[in-house]
Amino acid sequence: MLQINRRNMLGLSGFGLGQIALAQLLGASRAIATERQATSLVPIYSNLKPRPTHFPPPATSVIQLIQNGGPSQMDLFDPKPLLTKMAGQPHPDGVEIHQPNNTNALLPSPLKFSKFGECGMDVSEALPHCSSIVDDLCFVRSMHTEHNNHLEGLNMLLTCKIFPGRPVMGAWISYALGTENQNLPAYVVLRDPDGYTVGSKQLWANAYLPALYQGVEFSTRGAPIHHLDPATPLPVGVQRANLDFLKKLNSAHLSKRPGESELDARIENFELAARMQLEAPSVLDLSGETEATRKSYGLDNPATAKYGTRCLMARRLVESGVRFVQVTTSPGQPWDHHNDIKKGMDDIATATDQGATALIKDLKERGLLESTIVMWAGEFGRLPTTQNGKGRDHNRNAFTMWFAGGGFKPGLIYGETDEFGYKSIVNRVSVPDMIATVCHQLGLDHQQVQFPLEGRLETPTDVTVTGAKVVGDLLTSDVRT
Repeated sequence: MLQINRRNMLGLSGFGLGQIALAQLLGASRAIATERQATSLVPIYSNLKPRPTHFPPPATSVIQLIQNGGPSQMDLFDPKPLLTKMAGQPHPDGVEIHQPNNTNALLPSPLKFSKFGECGMDVSEALPHCSSIVDDLCFVRSMHTEHNNHLEGLNMLLTCKIFPGRPVMGAWISYALGTENQNLPAYVVLRDPDGYTVGSKQLWANAYLPALYQGVEFSTRGAPIHHLDPATPLPVGVQRANLDFLKKLNSAHLSKRPGESELDARIENFELAARMQLEAPSVLDLSGETEATRKSYGLDNPATAKYGTRCLMARRLVESGVRFVQVTTSPGQPWDHHNDIKKGMDDIATATDQGATALIKDLKERGLLESTIVMWAGEFGRLPTTQNGKGRDHNRNAFTMWFAGGGFKPGLIYGETDEFGYKSIVNRVSVPDMIATVCHQLGLDHQQVQFPLEGRLETPTDVTVTGAKVVGDLLTSDVRT
């Protein structure tokens, strides 16, 4: 009979446990290898060439009008008579308190509402121009989001996450579709030349997508594209020769460092910059526009000229084949009215209303509205209660946004908030739903727009978000599956 002492028994047992552990590790390795193999089948694009859609799209481009600061739904598009009837009384259920000096006392709107258009949409006196195009707009009164802070709210609006580190919608769409005009960027950002909004360049970041797909800033003051032309004019052919030599050096460098998206993007950007020198100046030169067009956008009025210029430039860019144009309002949070909502609303609404309205009319007259999605939205709404006597605090539970063109139903009023405008209660629409719907109208299945990252496949609506859906009721045609 074989005698086994304690030392031998532990040694043999340890060997057996080691075999079990090794088998587990090998299994895990195979699983990781299989996952990597699966994700490696997902194409990784590093150019701006047009790419096929998942199905025929109603729209081919997007103009995103970001109303940074959080426009008040019950002072613009969602009147609540009960706020007037119960003015000064507490909200019966209480509300979330975000900032100091917020009192649980209902605040009636200081702005008058009227119904407009065949659809009978309610619009306040703050937006006299918008009231003339309501039958071309698709209103969603039942939007809701995930955070009450500006930066987190903007991140959510653009990326489906409240934290930075994910690509914004414009980067995803540029990545998935490329662009029609190889002489211009796929994704252009038009911000106020006086400064950035909260979040700065984070609002057009590519994150882990190749760097080629981040937004490219164009200026509406001075040279439209900074550093595009050399400070000292060069003889004919010299710059082309310099770029060709630089391309050879970069290509040799890249061959030893495959997969470096920033280097890929740098090479592509040098070439794009050379092509832009020929086309961009004419696209961005507004002097050729008629006097009537310039006046319709408010370019003759200092109060409306800056935002109107950006809206007119956005039209010219999509007309020239740019895929995605993002327009922000003035620096900071101009729709953020904590102290005096009437005065604050008058200022920012006056600055932006005419330009946004002219954009819709201009696109429609030129036959571009059918193929262009225009979307108007802030990061959240406002509370029905008072702050500092005349203002309103942030509210993530309800806000209104509108769409125009691109197969969205014109003259539609969708969703409802409660009787105080505090929460979305009927046909609620989340930010991931909104992004999924925009992707659908561009011919993209949001679940099939994928990028491999650390062993998983990322999508525009975020792999961790469940139930993001296309809101078919907003669309003129059936949802494609």
